[in-house]
Amino acid sequence: MQQALDHVSISLRDSEFVAILGPSGSGKTTLLNVIGGLDRYDSGDLIINGVSTNEYTDRDWDSYRNHSVGFVFQSYNLIEHQTVLSNVELALTISGITGSERRRRAADALERVGLGAHLNKKPNQLSGGQMQRVAIARALVNNPEILLADEPTGALDSDTSLQVMELLKEVSKDRLIVMVTHNPDLAYQYATRIVNLRDGRITDDSDPYEPEPAAEPPQHRNFGRAAMNFGTALSLSFNNLRTKKARTLLVAFAGSIGIIGIALVMALQGGVMGYIDDSEKVALS
Repeated sequence: MQQALDHVSISLRDSEFVAILGPSGSGKTTLLNVIGGLDRYDSGDLIINGVSTNEYTDRDWDSYRNHSVGFVFQSYNLIEHQTVLSNVELALTISGITGSERRRRAADALERVGLGAHLNKKPNQLSGGQMQRVAIARALVNNPEILLADEPTGALDSDTSLQVMELLKEVSKDRLIVMVTHNPDLAYQYATRIVNLRDGRITDDSDPYEPEPAAEPPQHRNFGRAAMNFGTALSLSFNNLRTKKARTLLVAFAGSIGIIGIALVMALQGGVMGYIDDSEKVALS
């Protein structure tokens, strides 16, 4: 078994811009995934606002990721056949929010990142920087306490990278941002705190933070229920069928061939069995 993180202990402030630096394989992305609940730690504890996650079930982790964390990835992870507005709105589908409220929040989030005039465009109609802004809007639409960014400028040119970093710096004024990057120049220019990792260990921290000791030990508590209502699920399914007509027709055609094939086999079986029964009756008589 390979040890990705080794005795890592770090406390993060409610609102700061933390950049995690280190060579490939040093554990940067693993640390980010542990904070976001994507990877599970096998020793120690992850404590968020005094709440221990040691006894979290899969449902608890789902609720934590849905209510408290926003993710920004290098590859954007946008759905190509959906509009920009629908991509951002998708992040709210399991939050129990009505359709009109989802659209309003998604539009507000896109307005905040400067894409208010591109709501109905598809991702392939946008530049790389604009797609990354859509990804940031999607991460912010749930108003998370923590924003996790994994190489958010890795696929962007220099000028666009600066625009994205300016946006992240602005966002960090009222929430915690933890960013993994291979670009130390951008990190030192924009981040308020630099953490260096090597071989799964923290080798340097430019602004360490030690919170006040808690009066009581951390207690287990979930972050609310994450669920998608039936109407939303039905609407998403119908929209998926509508926007992928060619695939839907091919699946329907293949399904009909399968059904017709089964019917023919059953009919042939019935005919053969009937012939055998008639032959037996004639032979016996």
